[in-house]
Amino acid sequence: MSSSEGPKGEFKIEGTGRQLKKTEVDFMRLIEQQNLQRVQKLQRQRRNNKLTGIALGGTVLGIYLYSMFSVKQEKFLDDFEEPVKLEVENKAL
Repeated sequence: MSSSEGPKGEFKIEGTGRQLKKTEVDFMRLIEQQNLQRVQKLQRQRRNNKLTGIALGGTVLGIYLYSMFSVKQEKFLDDFEEPVKLEVENKAL
């Protein structure tokens, strides 16, 4: 059932023609207020979740890029020369 507001701010239920009682209107306003608070809480949680996701994603991306950059700079293997193998004579005792 849907309701509509009459000329004096009174609510009527469409189809039945009966007026809503003051307690029913007060209850509807209370439920609407609670619903608005619930929606605002969920929107705040969604925003916080997005910010946390962006922060974690940025951290992971930063660590990845830093490690790729630091590996690219390493040149210690470029100057690496294989040591000369010395031949040792086996002496029999």
